[in-house]
Amino acid sequence: MVRAVILLIKDIYYPLLAAFGVPANIMTIVILSRGNCGLSKCISVYMVAMAVADLLIMVFNVVVYLIFNYHFPYSILSYTAVCKFILYIAFVTLDMSVWFTVSFTFDRFVSICCPNFKEKYCTKRTATTIIVTASALTYLKGVPMFFSYEAERIIDNVHWGCRTTQAVYTLPAWSVYSWMQSSSVVLLPFALMMLFNSLTVRRILLANRVRRGFRNRGSESQSDPEVKSRRKSILLLFTISGSFIILWLTAVGSFAATRMSNSVYHQGDYSNPGYIATESGYLLMYLSSCSNTCIYAATQRKFRGELKNALKIPWAYFSKLVKG
Repeated sequence: MVRAVILLIKDIYYPLLAAFGVPANIMTIVILSRGNCGLSKCISVYMVAMAVADLLIMVFNVVVYLIFNYHFPYSILSYTAVCKFILYIAFVTLDMSVWFTVSFTFDRFVSICCPNFKEKYCTKRTATTIIVTASALTYLKGVPMFFSYEAERIIDNVHWGCRTTQAVYTLPAWSVYSWMQSSSVVLLPFALMMLFNSLTVRRILLANRVRRGFRNRGSESQSDPEVKSRRKSILLLFTISGSFIILWLTAVGSFAATRMSNSVYHQGDYSNPGYIATESGYLLMYLSSCSNTCIYAATQRKFRGELKNALKIPWAYFSKLVKG
């Protein structure tokens, strides 16, 4: 019964997620690239980069690997060379999405907590440099993964499938690399985002307390314009990073429990609580790759307007076809 429920959820959940996530991220990239949302160029660079990474996750991780490769096990996707490439890209895109979000969080931390450094750091050029550098390092960091897999079977001199090589389990170097890779995607980004957000909140509370004290001594009765000007950026930061932390929390907890106990859950054991927790973490983790569009639409008035205009175009075209 448990096995059937888990498989049923995955069979329904991932296609629905891809059906929403792919067009949502494409539309987000187009809208943000036009630059009509009232956001600074620095913020726009990070948001476009996150949308591109999330789109790649939807395409390679969800559509190609979790849907096509799962339902068509003997297609061209099952060739060992193709399988290795898919696993490599799946990891790289997930890594990029995580570190783009961390980079955005740090940028907002600098903007709010380091005013003397803000003018030099919070620029379009710096944001572009960070995105390009992070992408290059992520692709290079994942190269050893090509050598961690081998053909699962050989039929008529054709290599099929992918399985982890025995060296990964026996050589200490592979154990170190596995820990570094897993920690760089799960534990370290999670800790950094918690740190930056906590410092940002502390800075905001202290600044607001000081400004309220100064304004209470004066005769002004209107609301503080500086606090209002920060509200948009702060709301965007907390919703993006907060959504990331919440949706990744199960995956982080499952990863930590598995690593600490050195447990390995076999894929066929669908009733194992560890396997259920791991799969639940994946479900929520991939949901974070299409949640930013909803966040932008909920928190950014101009983005919401651009989104409405974009959605009206196909309906207007369809109406002309019907009338014609």
